Amino acid sequence: MMEENKRVLLGMSGGTDSSVAAMLLLEAGYEVTGVTFRFYEFNDSTEYLEDARALATRLGIEHITYDAREIFRKKIVDYFIDEYMAGHTPVPCTLCNNWLKWPLLAKIADEMGIFYLATGHYVRKKWMDGSYYITLAADPDKDQSFFLWGLKQDILQRMLLPMGEMTKPEARAYAAGRGFEKVSKKKDSIGVCFCPLDYRSFLKKHLCDAGGDRSNKIIREVGKGRFLDESGNFIAWHEGYPFYTIGQRRGLGIQLNRAVFVKEIHPETNEVILAPLKSLEKSEMWLKDWNIINESRLLGYDDIIVRIRYRKQENHCSVTITPEGLLHIQLHEPLSAIAEGQAAAFYKDGLLLGGGIITMDDER
Repeated sequence: MMEENKRVLLGMSGGTDSSVAAMLLLEAGYEVTGVTFRFYEFNDSTEYLEDARALATRLGIEHITYDAREIFRKKIVDYFIDEYMAGHTPVPCTLCNNWLKWPLLAKIADEMGIFYLATGHYVRKKWMDGSYYITLAADPDKDQSFFLWGLKQDILQRMLLPMGEMTKPEARAYAAGRGFEKVSKKKDSIGVCFCPLDYRSFLKKHLCDAGGDRSNKIIREVGKGRFLDESGNFIAWHEGYPFYTIGQRRGLGIQLNRAVFVKEIHPETNEVILAPLKSLEKSEMWLKDWNIINESRLLGYDDIIVRIRYRKQENHCSVTITPEGLLHIQLHEPLSAIAEGQAAAFYKDGLLLGGGIITMDDER
């Protein structure tokens, strides 16, 4: 581990949050170097690069770009497509943060002799009982802790999180007050960076662009299939199983006299099971690829909060480790629309305790 210094490598996306983070870090006395990752350029737009460079020049800080498009395609975009092809619900932003973005920041910082790492994430950090924890942001509407459950101590100890104490309106006012009007009015990014609108359109385009054996396999699997009820009775035809997710109600393209939701997806038969919402409720789930900061704070308690969605959802549970090495989550109240491939994150007393990726009980 390198010796601690006052240098910080800041991930700069060109947006409001990372731009304000740069200003705050400079105010706090850090020597800031900005890095802008080229992960995916929607419609080939590089405006974000120009904005990040211009801001760095105006602030008088060093700025570099890092072309990570190839690794992003392999680790995130291909994963995203493959998960839908498996009938799962992927979590690309979670995987990108935990397994790509923050580790890349650490790699570049190590090469440059920079100790600290920073981004514009709305989260805070706390040292407790010999470990660092991510904690909830001051702005509950912007809190992004859900996406960071997989980070280890070697990264957590080096993180600086200047946006954690701010609300988004305060961040915009801060930028405007320092003469950065363009920064203060930047729109928030919405959805997944490489398909910010409808993932189905993205899938259709990229599945059609696939070549060789994979293309032939995809063409066979994503064609018209059957909507069935829980008893196996035919309801209607659908466009292809990858274009549906567990819990989906809207966009099914059918008219019934009752509300139905996607309960199960069967890639091997290209069938999608529809059912009433009550049928989607589960009282337990299992996690793979999990990370826990301190097992003594998570295991054996009955007041752990688990989230499977970024916002507006909390359920109490108990967590144990199975003999197969999975985490078993026993929910205190049933939860609907638990989908394989989703992420789950654990909290207690405002601390992010860890998380993992949901897997089905029949695959244990």
